[in-house]
Order: sequence, then structure tokens, then C-alpha cells
Amino acid sequence: MQTSEPRRQPLETPRAAGVAGIVFALLLAAAMVLIRLGIPQGADAVVAQRPDPAQRSAVHAALLLVPFAGICFLWFAGAVRAHVGEGEDRFLATVFLGSGLVFTATMFGAAAAATAVFDTAHPAGTSPSRPVWDFGQHLAYTLMTGYAMRMAAVFTCSTSVIGHRLGILPRWLTVLGLLATVALLFVSSAVPWAELVFPAWSLLISVHIVAESFRRATGSRAGVR
Repeated sequence: MQTSEPRRQPLETPRAAGVAGIVFALLLAAAMVLIRLGIPQGADAVVAQRPDPAQRSAVHAALLLVPFAGICFLWFAGAVRAHVGEGEDRFLATVFLGSGLVFTATMFGAAAAATAVFDTAHPAGTSPSRPVWDFGQHLAYTLMTGYAMRMAAVFTCSTSVIGHRLGILPRWLTVLGLLATVALLFVSSAVPWAELVFPAWSLLISVHIVAESFRRATGSRAGVR
């Protein structure tokens, strides 16, 4: 006699994964706002003068938030993929995962470059030399606004296209995703504060995923009764 092994039930995506997207959006938005407040004119501001202590404190606080934002983003990406389900296209799924991972790595690289500049201060308390300061600030800004935001645009576009093809995202959210893609691709590197489009879109997607998870849980309980 052949004994049939008990069938394993697939693991359900924890609702906290969707909530992590909300946390990611808030942390990333806070980091971006602090950086813009710390260096209002972007990387070119350091050519004229270095930030004062209050501005440096704002940038330091932003850099402390970036690692936690990256961790929450990975949970957010997993929640989006779980929301898509089994019907995802392999090509778009590869683009989705690849852009998300490259975005996280680039964001960490930008934060590491900025942190390195602050950590090169001499024991006496003097600031790093002008060439070191300028190079580090320009490198951090280029990684964040020039590369990370474009990877965020690819992530946004692939998510919106997948959601539209499978019908799991409302039309208005798909249109907003495509508009956010255009803004992140062509506007974020030139217009200050335009990078906030990505955390705003991520917040909307996360709220939608959490709302859908509650709706499914309510429907399943009603079906059992």
C-alpha cells in the first residue's frame, strides 16, 4: 500500500508585508525630504559652501533611515509579487525583480557615498577637503537621482503593466503608475522634489494591497459561515 503524504498548503503572504510597503514609502519620503532640507540646491550647493551643522544633522538623519527603507522595500516587492499570484509573465517578472534589486543596491550605494564623506572628518573636527566633499556629494546625488530613480521608474512601469494585464490593479492606479514612470525617467534628475513621486506611488500601491488583503480575509470568513 502506498501512503499518501499530506499535501502541504502554500504559505500565505503575511499582511505585514503589505504594511511594510507603507513603512517603506514613509521612510523613503522622510529621507528625501531631510536631504532636500539639508542641501536645498542639491549637489551643486556644496560648490558654494558646505552645509551648516543643522543641515548636516538633517542629512545624517536621512542616511540613518535609508537602510530601514531598503529592508522594507524588499518586503514591499515581495508583497506586490504575492498579490500578482501565479499568472505573472516571466519576462515582466524578471524586469520587476531586477529593477527592484538594482534600485535597492543603488540607493544603498548613494547612502554609503554620502556617509563616507561625513565620516572623513578629521579628529580635530574639521570638515573634509573641498575635492573630497564635492566628489562624495555629486556621487551620492548622481546615484540617487540619476540611477536609483530610473530603476524605480522601471519597477513602477513593470508593476503597472503586470497589474493592467492581469486586471489586479484599478485603471486609475495603472495610469498613475505610467505617469510616475515618465516623471521618474525624465524629470527626477532635473526637477527638485520630483523624486517624491516614487514613495507616493508606493504608498498608494501598498494601501491598495492591504485593503485587498482585508477584503479577501473578510470574504473567506463570510464564505465559511
